[in-house]
Amino acid sequence: MTLWMRIGGRVALAVALAWGAAAHAAGTTAPAPQPAPKPQGAQLRAQTDWQAVLDEARGQTVRFNAWGGDPDINEFIERVAAETEGCCDVVVELVKLADTAEAVARIKAEAAAGRKTDGGSVDLIWINGENFAALRTADLLWGPMLDRLPNARFIDLGANPALARDGSLPVDGYEVPWGLSQFGLVYDRTVTPEPPRSPAALADWIEAHPGRFTYPAPPDFIGSAFLKQMLIMLLPKEKRPALARPVDPAKAPGLTAPLWAWLDRIRPAMWREGRAFPPNGPALERMQADGAVDLGFTFHPGQAASAIASGLMPASTRVIGWSGGSIANAHFIAIPANADAKAGAMVFANMLISPEVQAAKLDPLIWGDMTVLSAGRLSAEDRAVFRDIDLGPAWPSEEELGPAIPEPHPSWTDWLEAEWARRYLAG
Repeated sequence: MTLWMRIGGRVALAVALAWGAAAHAAGTTAPAPQPAPKPQGAQLRAQTDWQAVLDEARGQTVRFNAWGGDPDINEFIERVAAETEGCCDVVVELVKLADTAEAVARIKAEAAAGRKTDGGSVDLIWINGENFAALRTADLLWGPMLDRLPNARFIDLGANPALARDGSLPVDGYEVPWGLSQFGLVYDRTVTPEPPRSPAALADWIEAHPGRFTYPAPPDFIGSAFLKQMLIMLLPKEKRPALARPVDPAKAPGLTAPLWAWLDRIRPAMWREGRAFPPNGPALERMQADGAVDLGFTFHPGQAASAIASGLMPASTRVIGWSGGSIANAHFIAIPANADAKAGAMVFANMLISPEVQAAKLDPLIWGDMTVLSAGRLSAEDRAVFRDIDLGPAWPSEEELGPAIPEPHPSWTDWLEAEWARRYLAG
């Protein structure tokens, strides 16, 4: 059963929202036009140029490379893609990736072969963190282009540092933010009434419940986020600033020693004694739904609500943040410098950050991903659409989610993943 079939009455809402976005993008008359703030300065210039972008995009095919591990997210993207084709004559092909690094490596290889400004195999990429750093520092992204998207006027880059910086690097208009994330713990309150929210409490819980805990194998991003979250919490506060700087290979083993000692401690009590791991976040979610383990992880506070709505999880499922704060970031889309369909990619990116599509994405019955739009920049009608979305009891309050803490420098992700593989996959 597909998401759009499963959500029943919400289908009409989602389709209507997407059609509204299509009208925004195409510059045609929507069935229910939304008042928009008056453009100013550079935004006015960008909007004046937008018709030229639409004209150039018509007939293009955009190869959107995106992590494809979640069927519901895939279906959401494909639905928006269909609406984009309907309104703007832009075809979007979703290229599902197991790891975004695959597309990054391909772009770098194409540039090395001389295809630096065109002839690439990727027109748009879902990206953040170390993958953005790899392409941006190699000058392999096209831009800046954020301020050329009409719907970018709804984003307040000053409202949240995660929107303006990706890891340690400023975005500078080379990425388009399209979702906000915060790393949380998924639990069933009838099974685990007091979820363990610190490394010490989690280790005690794991040892008291042998075989009931695991985490996805890095480099899956949920598995890598789990390593980074534990490392931050295990380090004394005075040592945490080192994580904001590039990895020093000489000092990294000593700095991360508490993490490896902690993982070594819990391993014998883990599912299959820590000798096997689920491949990704959705696989862990299925294990939790099947009762194989009791705890899960998510970067989407609305994941429990979505899982409940889909019948995957019981109604008692909840999400909660970690003691002292949880890793938070934004996820972005970007256009490679050698993309052949840059105009089409801009049109689809503009669609993805429209109020209508962002509201549909926030709905737990559709995805449950936090919006990047600022309420203060929306029309009263659009604010009402967001306000009327039923987030459900499983969506954590701000107090339950806790403060947001920044990601370590992107270089730490590769180093931690490699060291984890050396220690736990080498036999």
